[in-house]
Amino acid sequence: MLNQLRARAAALAPELSALRRHLHANPELSFKETQTAAFVTKKLAELGLQPYAVAGTGVVALIEGQPGGPVVALRADMDALPIQELSDVPYKSQSPGVMHACGHDVHTTCLLGAAQLLTEVKGQFKGTVKLIFQPGEELLPGGASLMIQDGVLENPAPTEVIGQHVFPRLPVGQIGLRPGRYMASTEGILGLARRLTICCAATIRWAATSTGSRLSSGMAPWPP
Repeated sequence: MLNQLRARAAALAPELSALRRHLHANPELSFKETQTAAFVTKKLAELGLQPYAVAGTGVVALIEGQPGGPVVALRADMDALPIQELSDVPYKSQSPGVMHACGHDVHTTCLLGAAQLLTEVKGQFKGTVKLIFQPGEELLPGGASLMIQDGVLENPAPTEVIGQHVFPRLPVGQIGLRPGRYMASTEGILGLARRLTICCAATIRWAATSTGSRLSSGMAPWPP
């Protein structure tokens, strides 16, 4: 089956490239992914699946294989960022001030591609694949927590959830995996009380020397 999936994926590449460019040209901000959700829902329905909404603009669908296997969830985020795209390509953003600058157009495309492949071979594996298209990854409180509150991890409950993120340091065609956390981190600076420069400098000095003992890196969690 693996060779079959590889061959089919290669054949789907042009179609998925066009799909990704459509998503890139039509970005939507967090929790406003109405057109993106409608597009995803339409594509899943065309595969014979029964997608349904979770947490507003989130979309979920099930691919049911043969009975007796596990439930595994595959997750992709859909929202874009409030950034003006400056690149001059035919598929550049058509929404002023909004751009897919973090790869969520790729993530959504990959999950739609996986949905098509797995639907075609669902008679050859045991178990259920739960497809989760998440809204609002870029904005607190975060679409993941809202989807969980709305029951996305129930009926059926997955034994594991697999997410992905594009990573330009890996060669094309390769993926990186590790147990536990990987590429999950929050980074930011809140610029309040800007006149208290001495306090700011002291805080930065203290944080720089103690970060290793207090925080886990999203790239290489500490301790191992």
